[in-house]
Amino acid sequence: MEAPVSLFNPLPIESWLPTKQKPLIISGPCSAESREQVLDTAQKLHSTGMVSAFRSGVWKPRTRPNSFEGHGEKALKWLTEVKNTYGFPVAVEVATPRHVEACLNEGTDILWIGARTSVNPFSVQELAEALKGVDIPVMIKNPLNPDLSLWMGVIERFYINGINKIAAVHRGFNTYEKSRYRNEPLWNIPIELKSNFPELPIICDPSHIAGTRSLLKDIAQQALLLDMNGLMIESHHLPEKALTDAAQQIRPEDLPKLINSLKIPLTNEENPCKELEFLRKKIDEFDYQLINTLAKRMQVVNEIAHLKADCKMTILQVKRWNQIIETRTQDGIEKGLHEKFLKNLLDLIHKESIELQSRIIK
Repeated sequence: MEAPVSLFNPLPIESWLPTKQKPLIISGPCSAESREQVLDTAQKLHSTGMVSAFRSGVWKPRTRPNSFEGHGEKALKWLTEVKNTYGFPVAVEVATPRHVEACLNEGTDILWIGARTSVNPFSVQELAEALKGVDIPVMIKNPLNPDLSLWMGVIERFYINGINKIAAVHRGFNTYEKSRYRNEPLWNIPIELKSNFPELPIICDPSHIAGTRSLLKDIAQQALLLDMNGLMIESHHLPEKALTDAAQQIRPEDLPKLINSLKIPLTNEENPCKELEFLRKKIDEFDYQLINTLAKRMQVVNEIAHLKADCKMTILQVKRWNQIIETRTQDGIEKGLHEKFLKNLLDLIHKESIELQSRIIK
């Protein structure tokens, strides 16, 4: 992967979105359906005292025509009323420069880039240029497909154009695998994003990952355990009658129950556990041993490659590899390791071995 933009240093999220409590909560309906719906939902969220920003879609990117696609600029005025009445900063999804212009004219506080827009670098570039010189926070949802480089590219395009109040939003990914989730969380991708951009705030959107209210707690808990900065949770005063994503929205009055059911983990800086550093040093030692062992294994692979070349043998020996997979996987399972992890690890080792031998046997 190409190196990220150098000196990437976005402002801390607390500097542009003060947190009423831990974790940070952004909430509101999937779509702004009517003035009454928006204001009633906002009033009930305000009464919880837990919400730091109010979100709602006014332009809805729908898969099929003739679906509810939002009320557009008319709905922006409802959100301004929410802001003036309840003091919420309001967040809106934008997908075109015209959307950006309308939001800036209306005084929208936070913009977010949706997953369908994040997949298109041309659209992203137009939006980033439309915001050049504008001091406004931008939240960037991951692209639909699980492509870390694409997600990083969106973030970089806005940062290069002067947006330093910036956050990523993890809303899950479209995959061909069938599972209980609407969008697969694929937690390794936001973890790697954080590794590349350590100062970047990441907010989890459990509503879009789950697709159903019953899974919100588990996803939200995992996000907090992975040190994400907050949660974006869709809420609607009458979710069963919602025009979009009815199954994943909760009632505002149910939000406190959900949040209070979560265990809020301590950060590394807050951690009182004195044994942690000792155990981390043990992990470091095992990692060095593991890397040393892998290096020695590849040295043997190198010797095997030269021998195969002398004997005019094929690189790939399927029978031998299947035997390795079977025996090593079984041995690992007996030692308490997961089968999927073992097979993924062995597959990586095998691919590296094949590439090494291919470079030698030509």
